[in-house]
Amino acid sequence: MKSLNIASLAALCMLLALAGCSALPSLDNRTRSTALDEASANATTLGRANLPRTAAHPDKSGIHVLQDAHDAFAARMLLAHAAEKTLDVQYYIWRNDLTGTMLFEALHKAADRGVRVRLLLDDNNTAGLETALSALDAHPNIEVRLFNPFVPRQLRIIGYLTDFSRANRRMHNKSFTADNQATIIGGRNIGDEYFGATSGVLFADLDVLAVGPVVKDVSRDFDRYWDSASSYPVGLVLPPVDPEELQQLAANAASAERKSEAAAYMRALRHATILGKLAAGDLPLEWATTHMLSDHPDKGLGRAADHELITHDLLRIIGNASADVELISPYFVPTQAGVDALVAMKNKGVRIRILTNSLDATDVAAVHAGYAKRRAPLLKAGIELFELRRLSPTASKPENKGKIGSSGSSLHAKTFAIDRERVFVGSFNFDPRSARLNTELGFIIESPALAARIDDAFENDILHNAYTVHLDEHGKLYWNELVDGKSVRHDIEPGTSAFQRSAVRFLSILPIEWLL
Repeated sequence: MKSLNIASLAALCMLLALAGCSALPSLDNRTRSTALDEASANATTLGRANLPRTAAHPDKSGIHVLQDAHDAFAARMLLAHAAEKTLDVQYYIWRNDLTGTMLFEALHKAADRGVRVRLLLDDNNTAGLETALSALDAHPNIEVRLFNPFVPRQLRIIGYLTDFSRANRRMHNKSFTADNQATIIGGRNIGDEYFGATSGVLFADLDVLAVGPVVKDVSRDFDRYWDSASSYPVGLVLPPVDPEELQQLAANAASAERKSEAAAYMRALRHATILGKLAAGDLPLEWATTHMLSDHPDKGLGRAADHELITHDLLRIIGNASADVELISPYFVPTQAGVDALVAMKNKGVRIRILTNSLDATDVAAVHAGYAKRRAPLLKAGIELFELRRLSPTASKPENKGKIGSSGSSLHAKTFAIDRERVFVGSFNFDPRSARLNTELGFIIESPALAARIDDAFENDILHNAYTVHLDEHGKLYWNELVDGKSVRHDIEPGTSAFQRSAVRFLSILPIEWLL
């Protein structure tokens, strides 16, 4: 046994040594490209459709909320089908599943039509996708890049051990932009759980489709990420594949579309009218001054200055609240500094309501631990806390679809409203990882109408789908939920086991908050 341990240690040391010797390739000969120029963008079908409405609303962008999961999927597919010149696509997660395969093939078909496709993915979740990514990149009209790639491809844990500072920083941005004319941003990654196509955990999420000047901002931001020192062409990182693999991708997509699980998505595509209405000028749009907020891509290397971070603007915007803050975040880890700031705001008379996942609903218990230990001081200050219950993925509750996203079993939307005047929608979680480590993207939308939707969600839908958290006279937590119109009290964290609660208590004392 002793010799086995020594051999194992020696093997690990050898692997670490080899990994340390393998450096990232040079980017000196990387190609340069930029978003579609304005004249060419305006000449596309989407551009001609947008021009009359954008001209009628100078300096404002048109916003259409995508709360239904099937609609959110259809909107992306339809943008890929409608693109004539360019598709710029940026995601943290892209699953090798039904919806991921269908969207890969949509990009492939667009490239076959002559559309230039640029696909930028964070490398943290690309295991199992390497063949598909290399095949797509082999197409003359498609280029794929990986953000902060791992050099050891099979044992990525070695990448964390040898280059932790860089590997721990991920690109969490999400955007899907066609012809520099229409973009989708928000909380959804690409995968069945984000589009309601799985029997496992489903996510209640939120995206927006935007047209107008903010699209140009997203395209410029995509360009700086595409050209950043963290973005590597897959040809420098992954081995080439047989050109036949691209045809296999098409065959896989065709096979996936014939499966019974795809029926709802094919119906959604057949019946979706979002782009037809957009072209006809009939799509309901909220025209509002819209500001894009984004971290500088240098954050991926730990080099961005404070004023180049999304938190610089978010803290200023939230700090200027005078009456109301309504915050929705699946992973809410305020830290002691955040608690102090929220309490100070509350002491100035600002009403603060926060919705996050309950322990039963969360998919990351460690993150819940970072939140759980902050509940008591927040409640003591008078801040209102709501925790989304775990809803059945198979339950049919259209009346509970709500204003924050489609019904699901776990909250994933990231949004907040300030003073019932402006709204944030994007990828930013209110946790240290989003603030300090991952890069993020979102919109501030100056729209009382959209802010009212979040206020209405707290007044109605959230009360029916979430626990309200309270402190009793002894400072002990309890949870209330509405069941058939009656309030039911829980003195133990509902829907959880003793083991789960013990694990969270243990995690909450570990010095890991900065990683959450």
